[in-house]
Amino acid sequence: MTTSLAGTAQEKYPVYHKTLKIDGLNIFYREAGDPAKPTLLLLHGFPSSSHNFRTLIPLLKDQFHILAPDYPGYGFSDMPAMTDFDYTFENYSLIVEKFLQLKGVTKCSMYIFDYGAPVGMRIIQRNPAILDRLIVQNGNIYAEGLSDILKSYRKNIDENTEASRAKVYSAFELEYTKFEYLHGVSDSTKIAPESYLLDQLLMDRPGNKEIQYKLKYDYRFNIAEYPKWQETLRKLSPKVLIVWGENDPVFLKPGALAYKKDMPDTEMHFYPTGHFALEEYAVEIAARIRTFLQH
Repeated sequence: MTTSLAGTAQEKYPVYHKTLKIDGLNIFYREAGDPAKPTLLLLHGFPSSSHNFRTLIPLLKDQFHILAPDYPGYGFSDMPAMTDFDYTFENYSLIVEKFLQLKGVTKCSMYIFDYGAPVGMRIIQRNPAILDRLIVQNGNIYAEGLSDILKSYRKNIDENTEASRAKVYSAFELEYTKFEYLHGVSDSTKIAPESYLLDQLLMDRPGNKEIQYKLKYDYRFNIAEYPKWQETLRKLSPKVLIVWGENDPVFLKPGALAYKKDMPDTEMHFYPTGHFALEEYAVEIAARIRTFLQH
């Protein structure tokens, strides 16, 4: 009887689905690979979870130690009431930082996507020594990348009328979730429906949309930090890889190109797809990551 290479890799490097208690919360995470190998931290965005990396992790787990946590209120981590946990990007970054400490990680490369960008950059800002290399997939830290969609959230939240709040809440419904997954893709038949349906199922939990609204409000404090994060990266001058869905309607392509202003040697690759680039181009992106992290 023969054993397939895929089967051998799965036996040697299975993908584990675990939880870790942090500040009284059960934080769900996916882990794969040999902990003795370089660590790659995968940070998810809105409205997804570590499930977003389900196709990427198997493609990298033979050569890297991979960690992908879910933030509180996302995926399969606990969703405490808003009276028990302050849903801010700062607090998310503190949770992830404690997660890394508990896992014994003192140095890692980071893959930052969407909300993962402000989470990861806040960690790097506090502890620059933790960063090895940086991979950015549709994760914004430049004003050039801010779309009208993002700007409208702040405008409507600040107006604070019933009509303006309803416009923000519409971003937490299935129509918009499907839009984020399907807009700009090359082939919609490559997008697994369970991707956006799982996100929506979890977002439909009682109280979750109020959490999402709070995070949309809090995003303004990320924009205020952009110049500091840019300065930090200029000083650190890490190796940076951009793998970006160029048709993303939320985080625009100019936001990717802006990384070159501060790190001229940034390696850039654009894909003819939308916000969730891994849904169509996980194999291609994994190949770029392998080469990038090994040289």
